[in-house]
Amino acid sequence: MPRRPRVPAVPAARVLWSGIACVLVAVAAACTPSPADPGPQPSDPLYRDPDTQVADWVASHPSDARTPVLRDRIAARPQARWFTQANPSTIAAEVRSYVGPAAASGAVPVLVPYAIPQRDCGGASDGGAAALSTWRAWVDAMAGALGDTPAIVVLEPDALALEDCLSVAQRDARRAALAAAVRSFASAAPGTDVYLDAGHSAWHGAAEQARRLRAAGALDAAGFATNVSNYRTTADEVAYGRALIAELGDPSLRQVIDTSRNGNGPAGTEWCDPAGRAIGRAPTLATGEPTVAAYLWVKLPGEADGCAGAAGQFLPDLAYALATN
Repeated sequence: MPRRPRVPAVPAARVLWSGIACVLVAVAAACTPSPADPGPQPSDPLYRDPDTQVADWVASHPSDARTPVLRDRIAARPQARWFTQANPSTIAAEVRSYVGPAAASGAVPVLVPYAIPQRDCGGASDGGAAALSTWRAWVDAMAGALGDTPAIVVLEPDALALEDCLSVAQRDARRAALAAAVRSFASAAPGTDVYLDAGHSAWHGAAEQARRLRAAGALDAAGFATNVSNYRTTADEVAYGRALIAELGDPSLRQVIDTSRNGNGPAGTEWCDPAGRAIGRAPTLATGEPTVAAYLWVKLPGEADGCAGAAGQFLPDLAYALATN
């Protein structure tokens, strides 16, 4: 049951498992399992992006009854920034303006490149670069701008799990481009941990998804990301990640999980703004799971999938429901 990611309206970053995790966990209060929804954790080294739609809404609605909840339960959390416009000439400045303040504060930003050609295979988030050559130049410029800055990159949600709409030749070309991107980050951005998107636990079986990941360079990456913009439970995703690592045959690989909206698990097979969902575990590098490098909020809570509102549109009622369910 494919999950179609929604393009965030805010255009929009491998944590070095043996290095950053050891150093930065020392900054955190404790390296203990995260409860389902602890309060804000300012000591956790993940970066809280101040330039999000929910933060803008909170700032402009100080008297709204929903504001304290949205401020404390969503806006105060570290969240990813998505980069959706494949312009090689501007991406370096865009990346530096985001990761610079994060580095200055000693925090780790999360970036999501989401502009591969034929993105979303004709779905609501259709688009992306006109050609893989443009996308490659864009990613190379992004990697160069990151340099030694500690960062996490979740690379191209759905690019592998949703590749079935492509011809065999197009799939091969996409996988080769993703593998080249992984190598580019490893060379030009040694401070960055790259996680290839791997769909989620109810989509492709572990053997099939591992085959796709391997072809796209996962063995040269920090690992893979699951549950991006979806609602599968953390327990299901951890089990799926372990199965993927076993299939890939490299126990050093790690998983990151999007927990932004999985607090109540899925609503059957519905992926587009289902009712009754809730925010999940707070973003953290201190997961308490040896195979999981981080719980992240990749999809920004309150930004629609395309059913409750336009794809990427921030809806305060949707955010409030996620924060209070």
